Amino acid sequence: MDPELILKDVHFRYNSQWCLEGIDFELKKGEILGIIGPNGSGKSTLLKIMDGLLKIHKGEILLMNKPISSYRRGDIARCIAMVPQEETFRFSFSVSEVVLMGRFPHSGLFPFEGKEDLEITHQSMHLTGTLDLATRSIHELSGGEKQRVLIARALTQRAQIILLDEPTSFLDIRHKVEIFELISSLALTQGLSVIVVSHDISLAAQYCHRMLLLDKGSVYKIGEPAGVITADNISTVYQCPVLVDKNPISKTPRVTILSKRGEDKEETV
Repeated sequence: MDPELILKDVHFRYNSQWCLEGIDFELKKGEILGIIGPNGSGKSTLLKIMDGLLKIHKGEILLMNKPISSYRRGDIARCIAMVPQEETFRFSFSVSEVVLMGRFPHSGLFPFEGKEDLEITHQSMHLTGTLDLATRSIHELSGGEKQRVLIARALTQRAQIILLDEPTSFLDIRHKVEIFELISSLALTQGLSVIVVSHDISLAAQYCHRMLLLDKGSVYKIGEPAGVITADNISTVYQCPVLVDKNPISKTPRVTILSKRGEDKEETV
């Protein structure tokens, strides 16, 4: 089966400063690819490039085996959906209205929702467990609820690929797990291909099929979590001493920060 998204020797710069250089990887159908790396390593920029919001200066991006440059914006939106890290709504839209916004790329010349649009919206809300929130204002939701609504909106686009930019950043432990469980379920049951940028390295390792470690705009390592998340790799890229062992339940890599401040302190990330 052909990869759904292919990046070949991708380079991008802001003005004269290169932000990404020599990026190569493929995204397969039904795969969850986690992207990790320090702040400023190019993670969010890479997502915007894959979503067609930024044009590369060198290299090639193939979406469904066609150059992404050959797609119109609306065509890309029917293939790729972006879930931002944070989104502010100026008006007090209801949850169902926000989810229905995902149908915009399919509205054509007449931007009025029809029966099919409403059915798809209902199905997306059912899959994300947001039906009980339908009439509530988007401004009234908790962080975890809002993330599930934004994922529902992405599903309503009927895109094959979903890009998520740090979807668990502002969530507590319970809601972090719920979001990754939802992502994993959608990839498995709906055949979606997912790329998720995350600072929750240990948690991402439990759910991602592969991990991509970015360092200063380049791919430092890509592969299965156990091969990417090692003490040497993480310590080198994040410039912080860490211990990497196995989660006793999932057997996936677990990262613990080692710090010296009077006494040894540990924090799992």
